[in-house]
Amino acid sequence: MPGGNSASGARTGVRVVVAGDRLTGKSSLIAAAAAESFPENVPRILRPTRLPADFFPDRVPITIIDTSSALESRGKLFEELKGADAVVLTYACDQPLTISHLSSFWLEELRRLEIKVPIIVVGCKLDLRDETQPVSLEQVMGPIMQRYREIETCIECSAVTLMQVPDVFYYAQKAVLHPINPLFDQENQTLKPRCERALRRIFLLCDRDMDGALNDAELNDFQVKCFNAPLQPAEIVGVRRVVQEKKKEGVNDLGLTLEGFLFLHTLFIDKGRLETTWAVLRKFGYDDELKLRDDLLPVPSKHAPDQSIELTIEAVEFLRGIFRLFDIDNHGALRPADLDELFSTAPENPWCKAPYRDAAERTTQRNLTLKGFLSEWDLMTLLDPKGSLANLIYVGYSGNPASALRVTRRRTVDRKKQQTERNVFRCFVFGPKNAGKSALLNSFLERPFSAIHNPTMAEHYAANVVDQHGGNKKTLILQEIPEDEAKKILSNKESLAACDIAIFVYDSSNEYSWKRSCEVLVEVTRRGEESGYGVPCLLVAAKDDLDPYPMAVQDSLAVCQELGIEAPIPVSVILGETNNVFCRILSAAERPHLNIPETEAGRKRKYFRQLVSHSLLFLSVGAAFTVVGVAAFRAYNARKNSST
Repeated sequence: MPGGNSASGARTGVRVVVAGDRLTGKSSLIAAAAAESFPENVPRILRPTRLPADFFPDRVPITIIDTSSALESRGKLFEELKGADAVVLTYACDQPLTISHLSSFWLEELRRLEIKVPIIVVGCKLDLRDETQPVSLEQVMGPIMQRYREIETCIECSAVTLMQVPDVFYYAQKAVLHPINPLFDQENQTLKPRCERALRRIFLLCDRDMDGALNDAELNDFQVKCFNAPLQPAEIVGVRRVVQEKKKEGVNDLGLTLEGFLFLHTLFIDKGRLETTWAVLRKFGYDDELKLRDDLLPVPSKHAPDQSIELTIEAVEFLRGIFRLFDIDNHGALRPADLDELFSTAPENPWCKAPYRDAAERTTQRNLTLKGFLSEWDLMTLLDPKGSLANLIYVGYSGNPASALRVTRRRTVDRKKQQTERNVFRCFVFGPKNAGKSALLNSFLERPFSAIHNPTMAEHYAANVVDQHGGNKKTLILQEIPEDEAKKILSNKESLAACDIAIFVYDSSNEYSWKRSCEVLVEVTRRGEESGYGVPCLLVAAKDDLDPYPMAVQDSLAVCQELGIEAPIPVSVILGETNNVFCRILSAAERPHLNIPETEAGRKRKYFRQLVSHSLLFLSVGAAFTVVGVAAFRAYNARKNSST
């Protein structure tokens, strides 16, 4: 197992696996590092060796795993490699063939196994190298490192003389605790985007007066927070001078600018002081992937399948304020560039990819309205509460993270109380191919009708705020369920628990489309009765501009009457006649006890349960009367005896 992390993200140990050709000095290297002397007799394969926490400055223990390169031990070797935090690959300085075997076998094998950990290449037996043929390490390893970028560093050592033996495991530990790959693009010699975004956020958090520069007091507070030691005035002057010499815009009259702050960290990394930048990042809550640690994101983890997570009023008001702040021209919409700026302190813009990219209302210029902006957050909170909370914090939410999200009441409870307190409603949109599902979702987002049919292959959502009578606003999220996916989704007995309402779209001019929708409606009804997660259901007769097939009206009314739901809602997206369908969907979702379809078998089960319930009630009342009667008789007897 890899070394692992504590709850705060700090490493509790580092597991290093040593691999390489036979007789390259693996076991001697490990034994010499542990004993700090050259061992005379070394077993062929050592047992796991532990270097204690105080062995290196980072005070994190290291477990070293020795391995065999024998063919019969390959299974065990591969298992150990897959559990490594870092891999040390050895070659023998006196055996040139072992060097070529690094690239012809070992490095290729690590790629095949998809080992994504730092690799330290170590030349052992340096004391045995032929001095008549001097070759530099750069000459030997330069071409190999150019080809295999996953190699963190190369070093040569001698277990006999102990030359650079401790350094091997120091570099391995450092590569795990302070990896360069997430921070720095070595080819272009620049900070990686995610690292730059994290440092930008840290700079803005430290710039308390928001003047775009860290003054002496802010710089000193930053130093104390990260390193628990103040900067002396002379040191602050020195920092400014170093930055100004290399990057003029890094310093101004107010102090150290963002450009200067980023330059300093580029300099630290370039000089090999990665631990400095990592200390800053970890102090501000970042993990090895440069995202906020899970322990800083208190998302409710225990809730029933029919509960969901929503933003609180406090979080929504914060988002309204953020929208106004970034709506610089006061046009009531955020441009793509504004959104990029908003998420410039997050690891990436979460709305650039599915399922969020086209899930909200935008203007013809692709700008995001306030309704669209809040809908995107509601959708992200529904699908990925932890990601939503993290992004709230990235964009500047400074309240208690636990006060940003709330767990809704169970849908089964809502049904019994015949009302709901939800602000966000999830609607499953079922229907056969070509029924008009995608056109309905696009209409919900105020998009013009397109005659070009693109079958839905991936997740497709449409989220928008629906204005109701009396000025009440709720968010409705439509989730299109492709015909081929319906059976798979319904095979999960809890699939309907996450649904507030289901609609069934069919082409009103096509009898087959109607029959397929009916089949899915009956299946959803049956699944709801079996699981106890029955949901309100509505039928939507799409393509109302076309002539209906014969008997369409009679068939649909008969089914609705049989199942106990409302008559189908006719819509024509091409004519723009949606018949107030989205308000009607939301209205039905807000009355969770109505429009729940029932099969004949379901009605019989329900009637039987009610009969049993009434019988039990009658028996319990009768038993209560009996107990009271007995008690009264005893009391009467007692009084009679005492009077006698």
